[in-house]
Amino acid sequence: MKNTISHRVADFLKNYPPFNLLDKPNLLKLSEQITIIYKEKGSPVFLENDSPHAHFYVVNKGAIALKKSNEKSMMDLCDEGDIFGLRPLMASENYKMEARAQEESILYAIPIEKFKPYAQQNNEVGDYLIASFASNTRNPYSITHRGKLYQEVLEPDTPHTPLMDLQTVQYSKKLITCTENTPVNKVAEKMTANKVGAMLILKNKLPIGIITDRDLRNNIVTGKYPITVEASKIMVSPVTTFRKNITITQAQMAMMKSNISHLCITKDGTPDTKAIGILSKHDIMVAMGNNPAVLIKAITRAKKIKNIKRIRKSIDHLLAGYLEQNIPMTLTSKIITELNDACIKRIIEISLKEMPSEPPVKFTWLSMGSQGRSEQLLQTDQDNAILFENVPEEDLEETTNYFLKLAKIINKGLFDIGYEYCPAEMMASNPNWCHSLDQWKAKVSQWITNPGADEVLLSSIFFDYNVTYGDMELADKLSEHIFETTQNYPIFYLHLASGALQNPSPTGFFRQMLLEADGEHKDTFDVKRRALMPLTDAARVLILSHSIKFVNNTFERFEKLAELEPNNKETFLACSYATKALLKFRTKQGLLHNDSGRYIAIEQLSKEERIKLKRTFKTIKDIQELISVRFKVSNLMR
Repeated sequence: MKNTISHRVADFLKNYPPFNLLDKPNLLKLSEQITIIYKEKGSPVFLENDSPHAHFYVVNKGAIALKKSNEKSMMDLCDEGDIFGLRPLMASENYKMEARAQEESILYAIPIEKFKPYAQQNNEVGDYLIASFASNTRNPYSITHRGKLYQEVLEPDTPHTPLMDLQTVQYSKKLITCTENTPVNKVAEKMTANKVGAMLILKNKLPIGIITDRDLRNNIVTGKYPITVEASKIMVSPVTTFRKNITITQAQMAMMKSNISHLCITKDGTPDTKAIGILSKHDIMVAMGNNPAVLIKAITRAKKIKNIKRIRKSIDHLLAGYLEQNIPMTLTSKIITELNDACIKRIIEISLKEMPSEPPVKFTWLSMGSQGRSEQLLQTDQDNAILFENVPEEDLEETTNYFLKLAKIINKGLFDIGYEYCPAEMMASNPNWCHSLDQWKAKVSQWITNPGADEVLLSSIFFDYNVTYGDMELADKLSEHIFETTQNYPIFYLHLASGALQNPSPTGFFRQMLLEADGEHKDTFDVKRRALMPLTDAARVLILSHSIKFVNNTFERFEKLAELEPNNKETFLACSYATKALLKFRTKQGLLHNDSGRYIAIEQLSKEERIKLKRTFKTIKDIQELISVRFKVSNLMR
């Protein structure tokens, strides 16, 4: 007899992670073990320091507040589909906070011993639970809690495949098939008509052989068999099969080992399931064209801007592949930044050839903003500047005009490959962003010693620069001047900290994401302004206050801060993790919608995506509170 209660539980859970990762029979089996609990408003599920329960919990209806007993404010509010009470599963410790019904609630109690095997056998399930538990400990990085479900410790982003197999191969889904009794002349006609190099032979809808152009040449053109012979006589059998996520290395090794030019992609990677595609040597060559080393070589050999524009598309394909395979954001951002820098450098080299003469003095091209921080994975707008060697006063105007003309050509080249012009004109072709070393020193000193709202904004952008082309020594001298000046005017940190707190909170009452109220992007969530910028601004002011040079990347800044301030290590590592998660989220959204990924339609996100996004918001609140207290920002308002 059908157990209607367990089926209803399964129907609910299948819509939420990580239960949506379980197959239907296992989910139903688990649901039969689940206990349904009713909680009145204000009643506890568990209290701080209670002994661990034999269950963890999922909210079916209502809301559960999580908080420390000695604090008034909530640490989290769990609503429909949210998981809480994972500590007994992960750490075998007493509860570190209380869980209390914020309103009348119905909970599903999941027995830990029954669920643990699923988490141990399914990496995705285990990773999700680790991330959920880490979120409720106020540290999504939470290294100390890892290893409870697995035998080895993994970084949050670490893939379950070797890094040497970074790239999968895009196979052809255009399957041309016939039976083993089909005459070879019909096979050849069909291959020609469909412009393919291989024919898959099926029996009972399963692949049993393959005929390629080479098989036709070796067996028919040589006269070994008549052209009317059946396909079974010349086909290669059995077929070499793989799953759809085959990597370049795996494909190359398989083809070399068997001396073949095509692989069959099947549903489960064996010949016993339906064929879903064909992978050829040509497909591998195309995939290798997206290899970073190959792309760098192509960029350095590019003669025209339009050649670099084509390469940029390959970089986007590479980025999409890295995200799909969950390659760590640290590695992904470094690779994509190197490729972006190579594109910019090559455009500068091409632009220099358009100038009537060589540069009159040494110069440096500074990439600023997200590119300066090695965080510009998508092509957004330009932020750059030119810094050139000091010249006598009588030569300054002529020298400046030369570099402004050069910058105009470079900015146009960057625009042509997909980088939009900066709406605020913070570009090297603007006279305000093209100066000699002494001029830049004077400008930076003005920003630091007389910090108004505009000066703080300008300096915050400028402090994230990175040398893309030219003389590194010039940039070093400017950096030295920046640190010396800020040390002499520590009040500047207060203004910079105040600016870091200007971006609005990501959420309002009861964790509701604050959406844009009007304008072109009405009712969307601005992930840059409300989530990424608060973390970026916080990392900048904190790292500058320690006088740390040449660490510009936001998550690397937080990791360095964790070394410098062990007492705040958990908070800083949480910020590093949150930055990576948000950057990855924005990049995926941008690739999906072919835009910058900045404005997100929340209603189009899955429950899992909303949970992952919200998980970072507590971290933003924590770091802003730390900055407010450390730099006494409230004093500035008095």
